[in-house]
Amino acid sequence: MQNVLLLVDVQNLYYTARHAYGRHIDYNALWARATRGRRVVKALAYAIDRGNEKQRQFQNILRGIGFEVKLKPFIQRADGSAKGDWDVGITLDAVKHAPAVDLVVLASGDGDFALLADTLRLEHGVEVEIYGVPSLTAGALMQSATRFVPLEGDLLL
Repeated sequence: MQNVLLLVDVQNLYYTARHAYGRHIDYNALWARATRGRRVVKALAYAIDRGNEKQRQFQNILRGIGFEVKLKPFIQRADGSAKGDWDVGITLDAVKHAPAVDLVVLASGDGDFALLADTLRLEHGVEVEIYGVPSLTAGALMQSATRFVPLEGDLLL
């Protein structure tokens, strides 16, 4: 049985699924597919906290599924732009937990993670499975993965 680390970039999945399909990710189905026949060492969901009740309910659903939810405050800059991504945090957690796992499942289509996937595979000997919306997942990330699993069909609500 493979030991797995499950990392979910909530913001990326929300926006890519909404843009490509006008739908949401079924996190219960994602958990079931990504962990089937595997032992979960750690499961982390990374989100931006805007402080509203609907978001808190969603975060509690994620916790109920089995995710540890990591939150970062939403930052609105004076010029109107916004900041709020977890790329560095996801990368640090992946490298930190890599020695304890055989497989990292990363749910994100962000091409910035291609280097992480290469590093996990080549330097840590860890398989990398990427879950992403096919039309909005960076080609470099798909190529860096051991396996790419499309977020479509029964993985959507």
